[in-house]
Amino acid sequence: MYKNLAAMLVAACFFLTAVQAQTSHPSPAKSTEPIKAGFVYVSPITEAGWTRQHDEGRKAVERALGDQVKTTFVADVPEGADAERVIRDLASQGHQIIFTPSFGYMEPTLRVARDFPNVKFESVTGFKTAPNVAASNARYYEGRYLAGIAAGRMSQTNVAGYVAGFPIPEVLQGINAFTLGMRSVNPKATVKVVWLNAWFDPPK
Repeated sequence: MYKNLAAMLVAACFFLTAVQAQTSHPSPAKSTEPIKAGFVYVSPITEAGWTRQHDEGRKAVERALGDQVKTTFVADVPEGADAERVIRDLASQGHQIIFTPSFGYMEPTLRVARDFPNVKFESVTGFKTAPNVAASNARYYEGRYLAGIAAGRMSQTNVAGYVAGFPIPEVLQGINAFTLGMRSVNPKATVKVVWLNAWFDPPK
């Protein structure tokens, strides 16, 4: 997953750099200014997981582009009104591209994007786009299908448990892929899903 995210983030920043080079004619003093890229994270940065992988991608952007880019991030931002405030703040601070990697950031991203047409936004796992809002995702379902195969071969009860965050399209896709993988080697398999209704809640 890390390679997918890092490649996606680096490609997006490279794209923005190329577009600016072709469409703008900055003065010599401004031509050396780095691209400002902002990242909004739905949970704290921990030792593993969704947010950690996106932050590894952010660091990969810095390594790949060096002084051509300056990145900033805001972590542990709840979906909803607070997300819109943070995204808007980043746009107001002159960030030219802003990554919003959480499904619940999709609508706030679109609202902010309308007010900042010259800023590029990357809505990770979202499905709505706009002239300055792209949507991206990775093929997580492939790994989940393989995990299902492993579970199907190991289970002695024909039952597997699946702990999930929210019933959004990407998560449902993962559950379906896991179930299909399990049933490909064990047609009698069933999957029991437990919903956390949270993206980050270790005690649950």
